[in-house]
Amino acid sequence: MAEPSESALRRKFVSAMSRAASTVNVVTTDGASGRAGVTVSAMAPVSADSRFPTLLVCVHELSPAASKILANRSFCVNVLRDDQSYIADSFAGRFKDTVLDKFDCADWVDEESGSPRLLNPLVAFDCRVADVSCVGTHNVIIGEVVGIFIAEAGSPLIYARRAYGTASRIDSVESISSGMALEGRDLRIGCFHTFGPFVIPGILERLGSRRSGNVKLVEGDHRRVVEALRAGETDLALLYDFDLDDGVEVEPLADLDPYVLLSADSDLAERQVLELEELARHPMVLLDAPPSSEYFQSLFLDAGLEPMVGYRSGSLEMVRGMVARGLGFSILTTRPSASVAYDGRRLATRPLGDSVRPSRVVLARRRNTEDSEIVAAFAELCREFFDCGTAQQGKSRNEA
Repeated sequence: MAEPSESALRRKFVSAMSRAASTVNVVTTDGASGRAGVTVSAMAPVSADSRFPTLLVCVHELSPAASKILANRSFCVNVLRDDQSYIADSFAGRFKDTVLDKFDCADWVDEESGSPRLLNPLVAFDCRVADVSCVGTHNVIIGEVVGIFIAEAGSPLIYARRAYGTASRIDSVESISSGMALEGRDLRIGCFHTFGPFVIPGILERLGSRRSGNVKLVEGDHRRVVEALRAGETDLALLYDFDLDDGVEVEPLADLDPYVLLSADSDLAERQVLELEELARHPMVLLDAPPSSEYFQSLFLDAGLEPMVGYRSGSLEMVRGMVARGLGFSILTTRPSASVAYDGRRLATRPLGDSVRPSRVVLARRRNTEDSEIVAAFAELCREFFDCGTAQQGKSRNEA
């Protein structure tokens, strides 16, 4: 059997390691050679039983931080919390066009070694450089821990499958046999938060007795749900077909036509059909939940018009409540059956007279993955849900 080429083996190694979850850490240093910092995932304990506890970090030899860490002979490992991904992105250079100094992204205090520590990381280790060796393209730096900071609360920021995630508790099973019996039975679904409540409960009801494991739902905006899918936190995701890379396989489920949401008392509700040109002269309540916000505004921009956005909200029910109060119209694709807002005020919907692009709902999964039995059953119920037109039900009631 022929051995794989070096480049093929490297690609396979990188792909395999992307599935090994790790904490996200910002390694900083300061001293006579200057201040620097870099985001790393390669950090691990070495020994707790030496004269000083030791850990290691791996820093690319071409990183400006590498030479400064070695010259200063000290560094601080800041283990980030799950709400600090923006700090990781800053020190990974993702904001270099807009941020001159990476350290401006957070508040810092100086440790005993002189290295900067985040004011509020999950944990931090102040270290002296004890040893270093170069392996391939990286410096493997051994640090003696001389100081430790531990936050009272928080969860670690995790990186896996090239996406951020967070740790969640998993209860232990009673025995090996019970664990094996439950393997592959859990249902882990991601869903865009605006239409999730309209879709998921009915599908879970129909799934019924076929479900024998736990159900985990990840609800959020587009970025949150896509990151959960890429990281393996979910097996499937119900999303709009927007900005999905080659690592995600999509199955179209339905094209949803946008409609106009109005207060039942609005003068515009007297019209049976509404045009974008007329709507552009009235205040708009925008569902500010990417990618929905970009899509709704693009309907106007594609027609050479500029919407007059008066209010924004990431909550579908908040948008419906503001519209019901007469604060403006909105354009939506999700159609709740209720024709009233939370406070009982009446709503009405009208179709758009313009020919516009529909919003496509897709079932997304990681490429080259095989569905478990329960995931396959859920996917089939999703197809049935949209095939029977459930997503458009309530149309005639709301337009009455």
